[in-house]
Amino acid sequence: MTTQLKPQSIVIEPAHRRAVIDWRELREYRDLFYFLIDRDIKVLYKQTVLGFGWAILRPVLSMVIFTVIFGGLAQVDSDGVPYALFSYAALVPWLYFSTALSAGALSLVNNTDMLTKVYFPRLIFPLTPVFSKLVDFAISFVLVFGLMAWFRVPPTPRLLALPLFIALMMLTTAGISLWLAAMSVQYRDVKHAMPFLTQILMYAAPVVWSAALIGERFGPTGRLLFGLYPMVGVIEGFRVALLNTGPLPWDMLGVGTLSAAIIFVTGLFYFRRMEVTFADVA
Repeated sequence: MTTQLKPQSIVIEPAHRRAVIDWRELREYRDLFYFLIDRDIKVLYKQTVLGFGWAILRPVLSMVIFTVIFGGLAQVDSDGVPYALFSYAALVPWLYFSTALSAGALSLVNNTDMLTKVYFPRLIFPLTPVFSKLVDFAISFVLVFGLMAWFRVPPTPRLLALPLFIALMMLTTAGISLWLAAMSVQYRDVKHAMPFLTQILMYAAPVVWSAALIGERFGPTGRLLFGLYPMVGVIEGFRVALLNTGPLPWDMLGVGTLSAAIIFVTGLFYFRRMEVTFADVA
């Protein structure tokens, strides 16, 4: 008499589902996190002629176009500094935000092979571009000082405030990426909407124009409401710290930090709530 053995199923799942962020688990998978960051950096410019030169070419070409159209033809006010420098100081944080956001939003749907085969903290996917895109950011940021020397704009001690603006920039990117990454798995419309969304967000931010216009037209209340969009405070902070275009925008940074924190925390909860469905619908 033979006995047939029933096939057994092994379910691999996280040990703690209640925690919004399981720091111990993330630490255990840190090698995977480092690998994905390294992969993103290498794959982006693999088999390209210019390589990391694209990190400089993109903001420079955008600066030239904006300078001709908005600085030359439209005569947009640039807070007393050359428009080329005015726009480039804003493009550096903006291009980081837009590229990292686009990559983070589609990080799950672009990695379905890994997503459906083995368990690991899914938070790693949308957070990877937040760190990998810092390489492009650093390369393009160095050129700011070259432009400042060319236009004879001396640096000031306000440069010491830049780490605060960079931290807010990363927090904002991570928070919105969590929302969009979780949504993109169930709603593939997110993929098609991303180019339009980033374009709308750019013109809503003071990239080609000065945020001082909001204060002049709508007063302090309008300025605070405008600052709820965290990238407003980031961009204005970069301009002030680099070019000394006015006082540091602490009001915008205050409400922007609060807004970014809310976006990040709610994004975490939404991401964790939807996480159980990722492998099923990816």
